[in-house]
Formats: sequence, C-alpha cells, structure tokens
Amino acid sequence: MICMAKARARTTTRKVKDRWKAKNWYQILAPSLFNNVPVAETLAENPDSLIGRVTEVSLQDLTNDFRKSHIKLLFTVDKVEQNTAHTQLKGHVLTSDYLRRMIRRRKSRVDGVFDTQTRDGALLRVKPFAIAEKRIQSSQKKLIRNVMNEVISKEANTKTLNAFIRDCLDGKIGSEIYKHCKIYYPVKRIEINKTEIIRLPTVIIEDEKPPEKIKEEPSKPKEPSKEESELPSEEELIEEKPQEEQLKEEKKVPVEEELTAEDRETVEKPKKKTKAKTTVKKKSIRKTTTKKKVTPE
Repeated sequence: MICMAKARARTTTRKVKDRWKAKNWYQILAPSLFNNVPVAETLAENPDSLIGRVTEVSLQDLTNDFRKSHIKLLFTVDKVEQNTAHTQLKGHVLTSDYLRRMIRRRKSRVDGVFDTQTRDGALLRVKPFAIAEKRIQSSQKKLIRNVMNEVISKEANTKTLNAFIRDCLDGKIGSEIYKHCKIYYPVKRIEINKTEIIRLPTVIIEDEKPPEKIKEEPSKPKEPSKEESELPSEEELIEEKPQEEQLKEEKKVPVEEELTAEDRETVEKPKKKTKAKTTVKKKSIRKTTTKKKVTPE
C-alpha cells in the first residue's frame, strides 16, 4: 500500500508544470495612427491567446504632452508576428477626475450619444458633452443636442476614421460644435467624452498629408544674354540724338503770352482792403459849471 501511494505522488508531481516558465514576453505596438510606437509588454503561453486582449494607454505616453494626460486610449490586439503584437484602436475615454473638475454646482450638463459613419465605411459611436454656466431649460438642451448631431455627422462623412479620431483627440470637433452652439446659448465648454469603434473601415483610403514647404534657393542675378548686351543702352541713344531734334522738342514747350500794359497795371496794383465800419460810441461829457462865491467887501 505504501509503495502504491508513493507511485501516485510521483505521477502527480510529474504532471504539475510551472506555467510561468512556459510563457513568453510579447511587445505590444500602437496602431499606424500613432506611428507603431511600442506601448507595453505582456506574457502569454500562445500567440493565439493574445488576440482580443485590450490595453489601456495614456495619450501623454505617446505624444509626451502632459496636457493630454486626461485622455485614455484603448487598443485591441488583432495580429501577432513572432514576438510583436499589432493592435487596432478601440476608442478613447476621458478620466473621471477630469470630468469632476469641470462639473460644478448650479451648472447644467448636456450629454449626447450619436452613431456616425466615416468616409471609409467605419461605424463609430461618439459621446460628446457640453457644460453651461447656469441652469438651462430642456428645450435649450434639445437644441444643443441637435447641433452636436449635425456637426458630428457632417465631419465624419467627409473624413476617414484616422482623421476623425485625430480631430477628436486634438479638440477640433469640440471647438466646431462650440461655434455652432453659441447661437442658442453661450456654452462654457464642449468635449468628446468617449468614442467606440463598432465597425472597422471597409474601404482603404489614404489620409491626405499636408503639403511640404519647398525651400526656395536664393535667386542668382541673371547674366545678360549676348543679344541684350549688343543692344545700346538708353543713355547712348539719347547721346546719339542730333541737336536739331533736341531743338525741336524745346520749341514744342508752350511759351507764356506777353501781357499788355493795361494787364500789367491791373496785376501790379494791389487791391485796396475795405475796412469794416466800426461804430464807436462817444462818451457824453457833461459840462459842469462852478459858481464862484462872491465875498462882501
């Protein structure tokens, strides 16, 4: 009996393996939108077990911009090659502490959920939100939601998935909604809270790259051609003119007509200035007669 128990114990110890030693390290790369930057590393027994795994990365880690630390990106692994795992963008979310800082008492928040389709056939679910400085009516909230839906659908239909996501992360979509919402109510801030990619693009369309500025070389002074150098200059042509032609040109200048003697007198005589009549009041002087006193002799 004792021998049988020892044999069973040996078989059980043989079957148990250390799973950590069997696993391998795989490097996870970001999608092409973020230039395939290495994001993280993970362990897995088989490469098939990695497919569908979701990783969460801050946008600050990819762009080295501390102002984008409140944006979290979600990547899903879709392909594994050797020890590298390629991912696709699943969406993005804003952190909860960032939202709490903006939402205060006596302010109203307007949320929206809209499904849009991009130019390359991708289906997106976009969740924007707006914050007003005061409490607003439900009719005003409805108008703001309608504006959000119009702007998001318009921007998505004219752009690819990568371009639309890039504008959402940079804040261009939020600023565009803010401009159109000003008509109905002065909203304080509008941002895209969350995006979810429901369907990947069905058509491959390359993003339009901005035109590169060509450096202009300093222009060199043009050397005069042989034909131009043979032609005489303007100064030489003037000198070659005969004196008779110059005299004719001088005669063409109009000469002032001689003035007659009567006209000269009228010109020489200055006009007399007419003085305005001034009325001066003469002071009335009263003659005072002094009576002489007669003394008796």
